[in-house]
Amino acid sequence: MRRFVEGIDRGQATLFPECLEDWVDEDNPVRVIDAFVDRLDLSRVGFDGVAPEATGRPSYHPAVLLKLYIYGYLNRVQSSRRLEREAGRNVEVMWLTSRLVPDHKTIADFRKDSGPAIKQVCVQFVELCRLMGLLTKASVAIDGSKFKAVNTRDKNFTRGKVVDTKHHLIVTHEVTNDGSDRAQLASIACQAKQVLGIDELEAVADRGYYSGAEILACHEAGIEVTLPKPMASGIEARGRFGKQDFRYVTEEDVYVCPAGEKLAYHYTNEENGLVLRRYWTNACQSCAIKQRCTTGKERRITRWEHEHVLEEVQKRR
Repeated sequence: MRRFVEGIDRGQATLFPECLEDWVDEDNPVRVIDAFVDRLDLSRVGFDGVAPEATGRPSYHPAVLLKLYIYGYLNRVQSSRRLEREAGRNVEVMWLTSRLVPDHKTIADFRKDSGPAIKQVCVQFVELCRLMGLLTKASVAIDGSKFKAVNTRDKNFTRGKVVDTKHHLIVTHEVTNDGSDRAQLASIACQAKQVLGIDELEAVADRGYYSGAEILACHEAGIEVTLPKPMASGIEARGRFGKQDFRYVTEEDVYVCPAGEKLAYHYTNEENGLVLRRYWTNACQSCAIKQRCTTGKERRITRWEHEHVLEEVQKRR
């Protein structure tokens, strides 16, 4: 085994640190868990068993089980049996629980019986982060998928319930008169910003929510949007250049085509309430790659007056 990193003899005596404290660094996340739980009023948030019973077998204090639960959540250890094993072999968990090793049934029952109290702990943690200035900017992910839902009246939340409770957010769609589903990205994001009570918000959505007017409304409301642009045109499918292949030069107010020609601005008109600028060049007739660009006399590019907002969104996706 020469020329390899060699281990020590398993039979050799080893001098370990005298206490668990020496194994846990000052910046270890378990110290944050320990300090956070120790400062919670567990009775007020709804945990049972904070005060010990006068008779019967002693039980684990809910603070110990809560620390173990939070550790498992942060480290993606969800199984009660795995948490039991970690408590018996993981030095961090040994430090956190003072070397207590609850069995998996106790851990599972704590999680099952303390659901509402654990939710209140999450609320307390969010409030703490706000006070520390860690939630000055939030992200809201919006999905346009449709599923058939089965829900009871007590478990669904309307906009009114959101405003009243401040703890729930429902993302809604507005249905147009013809029955089609029209995603209201700006209204959803603005509602989230108001309910969360923050100054900066990032909205992440899928391409089904793409709308120039909605993105502009988010921009004006101070909401940073990230979503891909749908490729609705069939030009790319037919092997021809799309608009994304033309580079806009702000200083000159021109587009540069794949052949290197500059498409100059010619005029502005209004369509469907949008102010549009038109660009083209007369060099298309003699272009060697014209067949890959357009079948018309020349290739024309349309630019919305707020196109720079859409371009910023595409840079973030």
